[in-house]
Amino acid sequence: MYSEEQLYKIFERIGLEYDPAARPNAGLLRSVQLGMATRVPYENLDIVAGIPLSLDYSDLYEKIVVRHRGGYCFELNGFLGEILRSLGYRVKEVMARYLRGETEIPMRRHRVVLAEDADGKTWICDAGIGQSAFRIPLPFEEGAVSAQFGEVYRVEKEPFFGWVISDLHKGEWRRFYSFTEEEQLNIDYIMPSFWCERASESPFISAHMLSIKTEDGRMTVDGDEFRVWTGDEVTEMRTITDEERPALYRRVFGLAID
Repeated sequence: MYSEEQLYKIFERIGLEYDPAARPNAGLLRSVQLGMATRVPYENLDIVAGIPLSLDYSDLYEKIVVRHRGGYCFELNGFLGEILRSLGYRVKEVMARYLRGETEIPMRRHRVVLAEDADGKTWICDAGIGQSAFRIPLPFEEGAVSAQFGEVYRVEKEPFFGWVISDLHKGEWRRFYSFTEEEQLNIDYIMPSFWCERASESPFISAHMLSIKTEDGRMTVDGDEFRVWTGDEVTEMRTITDEERPALYRRVFGLAID
């Protein structure tokens, strides 16, 4: 659990003011996830550089808060889950299959946080996706539909996949990701994260992938391409050089790197 001193610094990192007396309710939960999504970038720079990742909560604090970096789902949602525990939420973490864009059933390699607030309501929380994704938690209720920031998400159950989140894309629902309710410990994410870091088939190892959410879209880097998205539409796109990367990464993603 993070200390009160650490929570002050964490809240500063995500653009919020920490109140030790704040009740762990739905409003605070929404603010924390939105702050994470818009202030802490999704990024795989350490993976591409061959630097081993640590999922230890103290190391995540050091990387994200002290060193002002980001991470990917195993890091960002691990960090988010520990923040929520420290604030008094009841947290359960699960493993998910990322289904968007897949033609076959993929392995489970996505970390998801379920958080129960002080009023007994459980929410699906996620700050670890670089593509379009919900910026505020979704109700953990079958049939729940959530419209937010120009996007719409639905929560359902299916016999094989279990809980399935879909997003409304061009007038049709498409599967986003799925998970079952078996609780995972932090140690359970080490092996799938190692696959993402080292496997030749991993999509994370070959090129820089960065993303930060905005209220109407996101800004991304995919290899040599910088894009600004408004909803599902690319409103700016250009090729970037290695020479300009450090300045761009600082200015757009707030990364303190050389």
